[in-house]
Amino acid sequence: MRQSPPATDVPFPHVHTGPTVPDPHPHDLASALERNIEALAERRRRDQAEASAQDRLAELITRFAGSMLFVYLHLAMVAGWVAVNAGLVPGVRPFDSSFVILATVASVEAIFLSTFVLISQNRAAAAADRRADLDLQVGLLAEHEVTHLVQLTTQIARKLGIEEADNPELQELQRSVAPEAVLERIEESAEQTG
Repeated sequence: MRQSPPATDVPFPHVHTGPTVPDPHPHDLASALERNIEALAERRRRDQAEASAQDRLAELITRFAGSMLFVYLHLAMVAGWVAVNAGLVPGVRPFDSSFVILATVASVEAIFLSTFVLISQNRAAAAADRRADLDLQVGLLAEHEVTHLVQLTTQIARKLGIEEADNPELQELQRSVAPEAVLERIEESAEQTG
């Protein structure tokens, strides 16, 4: 009687046969992907290093203002202010019984915080614009490369006598895309629906 091999002797250990794939490990990533990740991380480090002191301060304040610690500190401060000025703390005289000072402080703080948030958002929007430009350039390059690959594959298919080479869809895919024409068409479509 023949015995089956032990469970550890899988014929193709690198092939996963289950319904899900295992999490990728960093050492399993392609070298090009590793290089791209490092290039993007280096770009972020450089952008942070090149940020002005004002931008860094605005980012720091915005990050703190967006934290739960900021909420807890304000909650404690406002509760203490209300308790003192409502006369609930014995031995401490109310100094803002109408809460006008509290409202003024909160308004001034809101003005400054919204300004810091806008500064941070402007920086983030500029970074997003750069990434969008990069995405567009990579997409256009990929489209250009795919068009040439379709042309080459179609020529090979013709030489081999494969009928699919005369598929009208392939003829359409061999045409280069003019991005400015696509943008104009998108804008026309948006105007018609808007």
